[in-house]
Amino acid sequence: MTPEQMRDASLLELFSLEAEAQTQVLNEGLLALERNPTQADQLEACMRAAHSLKGAARIVGVDAGVSVAHVMEDCLVSAQEGRLRLHPEHIDALLQGTDLLMRIATPGSDNVGPADIDAYVAHLNELLDPSGRVAPRAAPVEFDVSQLLLAPEPLPEPLLQPEPVAPVAAEPAPEPARRPQRLTESGERVLRVTAERLNSLLDLSSKSLVETQRLKPYLMALHRLKRMQSTSLRALDTLNEQLKVVGLTHEVEEALNEARRVLSESQHLLSEQTAELDEFGWQTSQRAQLLYDTALACRMRPFADVLVGQERMVRDLGRALGKQIRLEIEGEKTQVDRDVLEKLEAPLTHLLRNAVDHGVESPEQRLLAGKQPEGTIRLRVSHQAGLLAVELSDDGAGVDLERLRRSIVERQLSTAETVAQLSEEELLTFLFLPGFSLRDTVTEVSGRGVGLDAVLHMVRLLRGAIVLEQTAGQGSRFLLEVPLTLSVVRSLVVEVADEAYAFPLAHIERMRDLLPDDIVQVEGRQHFWHEGRHVGLVAASQLLQRPPSQSDDETLKVVVIRERDAVYGVAVERFIGERTLVVLPLDPRLGKVQDISAGALLDDGSPVLIVDVEDMLRSVDKLLNTGRLERIDRRNRHTAELTRKRILVVDDSLTVRELQRKLLINRGYEVAVAVDGMDGWNALRAEHFDLLITDIDMPRMDGIELVTLLRRDNRLQSMPVMVVSYKDREEDRRRGLDAGADYYLAKASFHDDALLDAVVELIGGAQT
Repeated sequence: MTPEQMRDASLLELFSLEAEAQTQVLNEGLLALERNPTQADQLEACMRAAHSLKGAARIVGVDAGVSVAHVMEDCLVSAQEGRLRLHPEHIDALLQGTDLLMRIATPGSDNVGPADIDAYVAHLNELLDPSGRVAPRAAPVEFDVSQLLLAPEPLPEPLLQPEPVAPVAAEPAPEPARRPQRLTESGERVLRVTAERLNSLLDLSSKSLVETQRLKPYLMALHRLKRMQSTSLRALDTLNEQLKVVGLTHEVEEALNEARRVLSESQHLLSEQTAELDEFGWQTSQRAQLLYDTALACRMRPFADVLVGQERMVRDLGRALGKQIRLEIEGEKTQVDRDVLEKLEAPLTHLLRNAVDHGVESPEQRLLAGKQPEGTIRLRVSHQAGLLAVELSDDGAGVDLERLRRSIVERQLSTAETVAQLSEEELLTFLFLPGFSLRDTVTEVSGRGVGLDAVLHMVRLLRGAIVLEQTAGQGSRFLLEVPLTLSVVRSLVVEVADEAYAFPLAHIERMRDLLPDDIVQVEGRQHFWHEGRHVGLVAASQLLQRPPSQSDDETLKVVVIRERDAVYGVAVERFIGERTLVVLPLDPRLGKVQDISAGALLDDGSPVLIVDVEDMLRSVDKLLNTGRLERIDRRNRHTAELTRKRILVVDDSLTVRELQRKLLINRGYEVAVAVDGMDGWNALRAEHFDLLITDIDMPRMDGIELVTLLRRDNRLQSMPVMVVSYKDREEDRRRGLDAGADYYLAKASFHDDALLDAVVELIGGAQT
């Protein structure tokens, strides 16, 4: 609600804001009182919150709120005066009243009837005195709203700021109530600003920061000019000495002195201006950095914002499951980007519910294991190396690894022999699979297998990582590491086809320099040895659909990227260096750009595209599955590109596709494959081929459609086309040739020489 809206808000709207603030105080205080029922400061805070809500409800004429808050206040006052010791059933009833007050104060909520209020008041009165002999305190006498400013009862804090009021001698007009002001713990005033304005401010400040960096190359050019002038002065001095030897006239000497004077003055002026520009550039960069840091800080919120209601949720869920659980929180004031906080709320809820349901045992089981009946869940939040580290641990029983092994085998995710050889770390990764659960039946809390899978998915979206550790009988520990903000990303900037691309460091395992001998062929694919395993090698130029590198350097620059178990080496042309980039979202009109997540600007103002590593890994898998992965060979790559002809084989039959590919490769051709007409059409538009060999009957797009599209394309219409089909009738042959095919070969009469002879007839031998 903006300040203007606050000014015009009705009393009911203000009461709703009051209820939201005071019920949060009640929730926190009651949970603390459950652990220590005699904690005086919490009793006082809860009593005041109930008292304030009662007064606010009376002001706006909400009788139901008055009744509920009044009986809650009776209970808390009795506890303060020592006439009542709060037990779990009292805490349950008071928390129920807190929820009831929030429902009453919510605008448009009509699901609370008089019967609900009467039943609650009777229930709490029964808890106060089961015998019914002691009546609750009488409610204060009702009074008119016009007496509010003179009423002795304190008004709710968010509605009116407490101020000393001078005695009224006559009948002056009452002063209007001040608008409520929110203050931080340090007393600073809080204003509401829309997220769009904050995003715009951050965007402008980041651009100003980048613009200041453009002064650096300009200053370097001026310093270089200054050095050139010094060289010119020395050259004039040398020329003067040489002319003296051969004879120097007076006119020539004066001309040399004048040139020396002008050059010296220009050098002095350049030095002064360069120094001033250098100072201006430094000051500007400092101000721009401060502006950006301040704008970024505006987006930061304490981690406690995401914890609202979590402690209550843990307590209520534990009570429902018959468990005694305490949630301990450290680092709740840690500052995090609000967008990150919003995305962390659901994963954190999943992990807490998981710890309550799966982690902490029942009091009886804990006593048998020699533990305290009350379990503990610890949540620690901190900054570590520029990341937000969230550690969630419990002192429960840990993960039953044998039960996990049986569940993996029962769900046919792996064989019993393989599962028996898996390490603990490898076993625990199965818990993050979609649909996987150790529960045999579905309950309201768990059993559907969506909890940890959803956590992993959200952590991936945040460009973070999650690790699960456990100790049998002692508990489990989840460690989440995510960026503090999504506005900046620490990245490795590389060069591909003379353009800059950035790989987020969160997905980079290592950078490698590979020699040609380090690259080996395994099952027809290129690999290199990395940390005890073969890692597949792909070219960034092929993934990003850029021209191949023309570098003569035999050393191959490789970025090793990882996403869970998927590890690949991506070959690039050059490592530019590590940079902190301000993320600039792509124009929504572009839609989802393949393998790219966002853009950014480098220090010199040049653009750079940030790679979407998850999307890139999917692209690698697609190239592997279709057999279109290009080889990388530093020693003979350029020669091979110039001398070998390329053929695209399109067929939905794996057997036929592989047979044709092997035949053509053995004859010396370079071959790529596609699984259907649509895949083949995408390949034709992205890469160069000398010949297309296609089937007719295929899903998504058949061969006739593919050939028709090819003949309509100005760039591809001259490419030779061969149709290989099971259909050998004359009308089928005529249909293929009419569509634009140059050769029609029936699979029924297909043999090795027939295919190869036809290829040679169309494009000649493999060498150009």
